[in-house]
Amino acid sequence: MSDKNGKQGLSRRQFLSYALGGTGAFMAATIAAPLVPFAIDPLTRTSGGGFADSGLKESDVKSDFPTMVDFKVHRKDGWIEENVKMRAWLIKDESGKIMAMSPICTHLGCQVAGTVDGNGNPKPSEDGEWWFHCPCHGGRYTIYGINDKAKPPQRPLDLYEVKVEGGKIMLGAISQRKA
Repeated sequence: MSDKNGKQGLSRRQFLSYALGGTGAFMAATIAAPLVPFAIDPLTRTSGGGFADSGLKESDVKSDFPTMVDFKVHRKDGWIEENVKMRAWLIKDESGKIMAMSPICTHLGCQVAGTVDGNGNPKPSEDGEWWFHCPCHGGRYTIYGINDKAKPPQRPLDLYEVKVEGGKIMLGAISQRKA
């Protein structure tokens, strides 16, 4: 359709297509715009990632048997922020370096416990090699968290990152050890 100067004008069909397309785009943007920050916000928040005080001094950790310690970690997970109670087994290895092991069995996630006598004191197992025992499927670990290859756990206990500040033991992120 041309106007009286010979210019091509906008047809009624084109006008309606543009008007409806623009209205649809505006409505989609109105709905989607608030969802973008809502979806991205948890990715931009930090989870703390620092170290937590174990409550033990370096001199409290022995090299003959692991010492159990409970500590709290401040955790941010998306919009949830809380203090979580954690547990670790600490021991000095052959080189004198402090190891902090997770008490979670690497097979099915059950809590492992050390062998103790009737008074609650640590003692070696009957065969003398295995100390940690998993009640779920009979998994066994040495005092250094190395798994028994003949039992269900296929890898050693996970380790916490350890840092000593002013004689106090600080525990950080947990990571897997290789089998």
